[in-house]
Amino acid sequence: MNIYYDCEFNEDGNTIDLISIGLVRADGTSYYGISSEFDWYKAVGNAWLAEHVLPHLPLVKTAVTPFHTEMLLDYRHRDVKYKYQIALEVREFIRKTPDPILWAYYGAYDHVALAQLWGRMIDLPEGVPMYTNDIMQKLRTMGVSKDMLPKQTANEHNALHDALHNKAMFEYLDRIVVP
Repeated sequence: MNIYYDCEFNEDGNTIDLISIGLVRADGTSYYGISSEFDWYKAVGNAWLAEHVLPHLPLVKTAVTPFHTEMLLDYRHRDVKYKYQIALEVREFIRKTPDPILWAYYGAYDHVALAQLWGRMIDLPEGVPMYTNDIMQKLRTMGVSKDMLPKQTANEHNALHDALHNKAMFEYLDRIVVP
């Protein structure tokens, strides 16, 4: 069964720091986890993440002045978890999926972020696939223009919503007939 997923992360060319992960099975069952361990201040310092990813996370105001409001991750939120807990839950989500096949959109870094939940690539738990299929590759193999794909209209760069959109794109590609 297909599992569509997406990861949000901060990467600097040396490190991929997982922020969140969303997974959706073909049957619609989903999982969402936000790491309590990513470097908040580095993420805030990344203008792209600060604008596109962090606003989708559960946040709390920590300091308010007439000129400044500081927001931090709400560590009490049910989706915010230690990486070891996310690793256990993701492992179980994948292992409870019959014949799991991973799919992501431009998924090379997503697969590394996923694999690093358990350490090195060779540390992947039994039952977790060692590779991710890429929706973009499927698109190109089919000779279909990216412009034909359904557009994500809201919550782009929220890992769970992106995973749901990955599912929608894949299902669209499975329905079309290419001449």
